[in-house]
Amino acid sequence: MEVSIRDLKNRLSEYLRLVASGEEVVVTSRGKPVARLLPPRARKRAATPEQEAIAHLRRQSWLRPAQGKRSLPAQTVPWPSDATPLSELVLEDRG
Repeated sequence: MEVSIRDLKNRLSEYLRLVASGEEVVVTSRGKPVARLLPPRARKRAATPEQEAIAHLRRQSWLRPAQGKRSLPAQTVPWPSDATPLSELVLEDRG
């Protein structure tokens, strides 16, 4: 159904009832469509592949949501002062 902006403004409640009942209303300005009024979607959006994969892993008990923040270990192992710097070891490994 098409309706002009002026008619829509004058009878907004009536057109909103039509949209709520499932009708699509195309709003026109000087005979050209400028907007569409659609009823809200009743069903859920389809899950993305990532969401489906996460849900599958949760159902299989392979994945569980985080239980709050975890801090880093308080103590770290110091790098020996006489050892080769880590950056040199990485460069050597890369060739």
